[in-house]
Amino acid sequence: MKKYIILFVLFALPILAYLFFASGVNNFANLPTITRQVNELTSFASLDGKPLRFKDKITILMFYGNNINKMEGNAFNLNEKIYDKNHNFNDFQFVAIAKEGQQQAALDLLEEISTTTDTRKWNFGFASAEAIQELFSSLETNLSLDEDLANTHAFIIDKEVSLRGRKGENDPSKIENYGYNTSSVGELNNVMDDDVKVILAEYRLALKKYNK
Repeated sequence: MKKYIILFVLFALPILAYLFFASGVNNFANLPTITRQVNELTSFASLDGKPLRFKDKITILMFYGNNINKMEGNAFNLNEKIYDKNHNFNDFQFVAIAKEGQQQAALDLLEEISTTTDTRKWNFGFASAEAIQELFSSLETNLSLDEDLANTHAFIIDKEVSLRGRKGENDPSKIENYGYNTSSVGELNNVMDDDVKVILAEYRLALKKYNK
């Protein structure tokens, strides 16, 4: 009997401890709210003419600006690492912001992506440069749009139209992640994937409580 207890302590216990800490506090805590009352999408036109909105949706927001082709690699990274795993969640959506006139480039990108996944929850919003800048400014981040009105970061917008993200682990008052760099597969795998799971879990739990 003593032999089995020793074997359990040596082998099973470390594995259980690893699984506990790997799931981590972050998987069960709320994802911090960074900015409340982000601008809505009322001034943005969609590809199919249907209204776009953040309200009541969990949105991954991107800014592709005036050169969607330049952002193609970022779109594929995000599609593979985030969209493919989560697009079956009812209220989940992608929204890529682009300047008016980029519709054909958006259609071309969706056609390429659709060879590997269902793109029904991939949306594009088109507007003027001024409207794009106003939306980006409403996020109140420490980032900026480039000369093409684009940025490589993706942002999580919750159902209450608030920006969500991480705060610094050592200093909770310091915001660490306003957004997630879609040029970095490592950041998408190790940070954003985890945070999307957290916010989806929040709403699943809220739905279960409501149904009860």
